[in-house]
Amino acid sequence: MHRKLLIASIASLCAGSLFAQSSTQPPAQTIGPNPQLAKPNKQIIPTVHIAPAKGWPEGTRPVAASGLAVAPLATGLDHPRWIYVLPNGDVLVAESNAPPKPEDGKSIKGFIMGMVMKRAGAGVPSANRITLLRDADGDGVAELRTTFLQGLNSPFGMALVGNNFFVANADSIVRFPYVAGQTEITSAPTKVFDLPGGPINHHWTKNIIASSDGSKLYATVGSNSNVAENGMPAEEGRAAIWEFDIASGKGRLFATGLRNPNGMAWAGEKLWTVVNERDEIGNDLVPDYLTSVTDGAFYGWPYSYYGPNVDVRVTPPAPELVAKAVKPDYSLGSHVAPLGLASSEGAALPAPFNAGFFIGQHGSWNRKPRSGYNVVFVPYDGKAMPSAQPVVVLSGFVSMDGDAYGRPVGVAIDKRGGLLVADDVGNVIWRVTNAAGGVPPMPATPAANAAPR
Repeated sequence: MHRKLLIASIASLCAGSLFAQSSTQPPAQTIGPNPQLAKPNKQIIPTVHIAPAKGWPEGTRPVAASGLAVAPLATGLDHPRWIYVLPNGDVLVAESNAPPKPEDGKSIKGFIMGMVMKRAGAGVPSANRITLLRDADGDGVAELRTTFLQGLNSPFGMALVGNNFFVANADSIVRFPYVAGQTEITSAPTKVFDLPGGPINHHWTKNIIASSDGSKLYATVGSNSNVAENGMPAEEGRAAIWEFDIASGKGRLFATGLRNPNGMAWAGEKLWTVVNERDEIGNDLVPDYLTSVTDGAFYGWPYSYYGPNVDVRVTPPAPELVAKAVKPDYSLGSHVAPLGLASSEGAALPAPFNAGFFIGQHGSWNRKPRSGYNVVFVPYDGKAMPSAQPVVVLSGFVSMDGDAYGRPVGVAIDKRGGLLVADDVGNVIWRVTNAAGGVPPMPATPAANAAPR
């Protein structure tokens, strides 16, 4: 049976899921505060519908929304994943990919997933460094590029608190001394907090954000599986957001049941995050989401999704946990893979991009038609609650032939109010500005304008 499954899965991968059924649910039904959930369709062989990673053809770039312009801040990077803007305006970029995960690829499923991720552009070795970009003259192009930190372990999240610069590696949070304006740190790291890591480390990306008073760090830790198929002991401390007290060095679970949280942002005095939900029950399940995060709350994974909707694949069930599962605030649609999250605070972009969240959606590998592969803006109301359908900020990341020119990851607002977007397939940091006063847009090719299929 395993041999048949392997052959069928590889055939599906090579054929681009020719036999996979397409979604028939209108996207608007699956997005927003109250999505209409499809019925689960358990798949023995999941849909595999990859946009093979190709990179941007010469002279092309993403398509910006009306009123906006987009241009590269820096090109030729090595799998740029995350962005952090320092107080002096310097932009830090984590050039990173998955660390060795010796136990994650031993199963047939793990082997196939490794092939899928490699085709999607995630198979390159990790550069394990943070690069500094400086645009001192304000022309929208970084004229200085230096290696800020190197020798890290699949770095992702970054946070500056006072004179301490924190980096979230794949298995720990480390600290470095920082002096304003410096372009390189050569001192050795000090490990301050452990994070769940290998040998599986299925979701390896760890993000961090500091509290407003700088006393605490919050860290995202994704699950070690799709739906706990490796057993719940392998999920200890995972599928969660941790809170660490910097002074005491103590940590605690802040919120749980979040399958794979990544980006975090503060808005309306609340912590917000975007979460990648589970796979293999259909094109339209389960919606990835944006939600505020409540201290002590449980968000369902793996036992249920979107509140009390039980996932029957998980045994033994946990009805007592399902009964208290919190429904997320806002569905982004299924399999869009939201990673980056930034509040619009400080942005110098025109309406409607002045009150809400910017979200980098890495894009689906297991949905037909494809979803994500864009940057969207979710408006919020006066109480900082998502209140309307998202507006596409950048598109054109997938060609008419179904190739991925780029894939958005981290997003951030720079010191001049531009929106920065890390593109880990295009190896670019894009900068989005007001078209009336920013860098003039370059005409895109027809292929770059095409919607993902």
